[in-house]
Amino acid sequence: MRLATRFKLMGLLSALIVAVTVAVLLDSAQRVRREVLRNETASEMVSAITGLRFLTMEYVLKHEERTRTQWRMRSASLAQLLDAAAKTDARGDAAVIAGLQITLASLDKQFARLSEPRPFAHDAAEQAVAKEFEARLSGQITNRMQGMIADAMRLAADSRTGVLAAQRQEQVVTLAFGGIAMLAVAVAAWLGYRSVAHALQRLHEGTQRVGAGDLAFRLDRRERDEIGDLARAFDGMTARLMETSVSRNELAASNAALQSEIHERQQAEGRNLEQLARLHLLHQITRSIGDRQDLRSIFQVVLRCLEDQLPINFGCAFLYDRDSSRLMTSCVGMHSGAALGNPLNERTVIELDGAGLTRCVQGEFVYETDIAEADTPFARRLATGGLRSLVLAPLPVEGRVAGILVAARRAPHGFSSGECDFLQQLSEHVALAVHQGELYVALQRAYDDMRQAQQKFLQQERLRALGQMASGIAHDINNAISPVALYTEYLLESEAGLSAHARHCLEVVRRAVDDVAATVAHMREFYRSRDGLAPQVPVDAGQLLQQVADLTHSSWNDMPQQHGATIRLAVEASPDLPPIMGVESDIREALTNLVLNAVDAMPDGGHLVLRTRLLELGEQEGQGMRRVAIEVCDTGIGMDEATRRRCLEPFFTTKGERGTGLGLAMVYGMVERHGGQIDIVTAPGKGTMVRLAFDAPPAAPAAGLARMAGPRAGQLRILAVDDDPLLLKSLRVILERDGHRVTEADGGQAGIDLFCNAHNSGEPYSLVVTDLGMPYVDGRKVAQAVKALSPVTPVLLLTGWGQRMTAENDIPPYVDKVLSKPPKIEELRLALADCCSEEA
Repeated sequence: MRLATRFKLMGLLSALIVAVTVAVLLDSAQRVRREVLRNETASEMVSAITGLRFLTMEYVLKHEERTRTQWRMRSASLAQLLDAAAKTDARGDAAVIAGLQITLASLDKQFARLSEPRPFAHDAAEQAVAKEFEARLSGQITNRMQGMIADAMRLAADSRTGVLAAQRQEQVVTLAFGGIAMLAVAVAAWLGYRSVAHALQRLHEGTQRVGAGDLAFRLDRRERDEIGDLARAFDGMTARLMETSVSRNELAASNAALQSEIHERQQAEGRNLEQLARLHLLHQITRSIGDRQDLRSIFQVVLRCLEDQLPINFGCAFLYDRDSSRLMTSCVGMHSGAALGNPLNERTVIELDGAGLTRCVQGEFVYETDIAEADTPFARRLATGGLRSLVLAPLPVEGRVAGILVAARRAPHGFSSGECDFLQQLSEHVALAVHQGELYVALQRAYDDMRQAQQKFLQQERLRALGQMASGIAHDINNAISPVALYTEYLLESEAGLSAHARHCLEVVRRAVDDVAATVAHMREFYRSRDGLAPQVPVDAGQLLQQVADLTHSSWNDMPQQHGATIRLAVEASPDLPPIMGVESDIREALTNLVLNAVDAMPDGGHLVLRTRLLELGEQEGQGMRRVAIEVCDTGIGMDEATRRRCLEPFFTTKGERGTGLGLAMVYGMVERHGGQIDIVTAPGKGTMVRLAFDAPPAAPAAGLARMAGPRAGQLRILAVDDDPLLLKSLRVILERDGHRVTEADGGQAGIDLFCNAHNSGEPYSLVVTDLGMPYVDGRKVAQAVKALSPVTPVLLLTGWGQRMTAENDIPPYVDKVLSKPPKIEELRLALADCCSEEA
């Protein structure tokens, strides 16, 4: 019989046994279910009959309609339960159930008699008879119900006995058929093993013997099943092998040659796969670094890919500085820091060792198979971290080496020739990316320089336009304040009876006018550098601080109080302080800017201190020379380090649109022009101290700080030409007080006419004072006309552009001297004395 047929029969037998077992188990389960249902029905009968009994007793006691209704409802439900039990009964309980139905019907009738209404009893005898009737009738009902309860309980006991019997039957059937199934499976397994295992063991033995060279071995199986067919095929195969076999040595040699060829092809395939993987890695790295321009990010991508995919234990990149012949660490691999006991940080400088690094920066690819015994510092440093094999790949860029790519492993001879070729190719690609990065950086730097130059040019153009506009404004301001300056000096000189307070007020007015004039003169600094300093005079620093405090009183006192803030100012001037040489108006303007900045830094109020002191030797770098320090200290918000470093830059401001960024820059320019030094000590939340240090001369000048009266010219006949009547009037008052005779001319043409008439009449003027900018006929034409008639007559040009013309050496022809508006009396007297010395 075939093995397949045997296994099919055993499967059918097993299936039949299982089906019979399942059918028996289902029948047993159905029987158990029926017995459980009978038990539940009997229990419900007992409960219903017990309830009827209780309701009967309650009705006898209370005679309530509710109780009678409940009794009838309970009786109806019991009747339905008995009918259902009679229909589903499959055993011999029909007689008991029928008896219960008959008894229930009789009880219904008796309870109906019990619950019938009774006629009203007139005497006690009738009442006693009625109660006796009810008692007997209720007793009969109760007794019959007790019998029904006994029958129902007997049914419940029979059903429980049936349930136990059904369960025992189910267990017996399960055990019996389970044993039969196990026996059938065991028999089938034994038969299969007996028919298959021995034959397979014999076949295994034959395979081993034939494989060992015993081609004469035969299985000789006669069975007509699959095993027999396999045995006969095996015997036929050995017979054919015996007919066509060669010698064992030839077969072994052929096999060895075949194995060698397979091994070589596997090695070649492995090398091809490695080469393909390296090409893929090279392509991946090249594509990644092609999208980057920053050198550090390029090196990071390369080293991370080498660490993860080559892989290497240590990698870094150096940049080579040809001028200093040093290597600078540009980037270290993310996982390479742990490879060294002494980490190689970025920006670390590596000296050339005269061996591998030197050869590499000369363009040679260096591979050191074992650096354990190396004597160069860099190799020893790597060897200390456990690294043994090292590769140094140069990064050639346009005939020079821009850097070195370093790769190392812990094992000696750790890099194959293919990996060395790959690193050499990679270095060329990285060198190209480095070159592109350098070109990008150079291009970006050139672009930034061009943009800064463009911005600077635009700024200069804006400032030039602003300066041209400011130049006209300065001229008008100088014309407007000239009478104020002249009258102020006139009152201070001529009015000896002024009170101290009035003289102090006039001094403040004169200083304010001087400051306005200096500020107007500085407007040109917006568009043109300052060519030189005004003449320096001795300046009392303590008196200067008090003047600044007076000038800025509204800024640090009145305006903060409008916002509910209070700023307390203190002036601490050191006594016996030597004077400093400088331009008083410039220093005053710089201190005013510092005070205004300090007020802006204290929006919630605070303390402002203006202090002067003499710096001792050693506090400043100027050894052997004393310095006078002027300090402006506040308790404001202060500055951080970044702001402090940039606060002196032009146009840098932290005030937003409220600031121009020129205040501290102008202070710095003033200090530089005076050869001084500026120090700023500040911290966020701790206020700011700005110290201006100026060189103090060894001894105060003999002239002191007093205003020196200049020499005065003799009595002159002067022609004053201007289109501003106030200025002409103030100029005439000043000059006539000095003894001169002054003739006023309203405009250039009127001045020329007066000068011509006087010259023709034989009474020429000794000197002509003229303005420059006048309508129709300006000061140049006036000077030209005067010199044409009388070349020896001095012409003094009084103009609001005087400082600019003097600084730029732009003095018009035919003009002997130029004075700036507003004029000072002493300057005017000196000019008259210089121009008219021969006349005097």
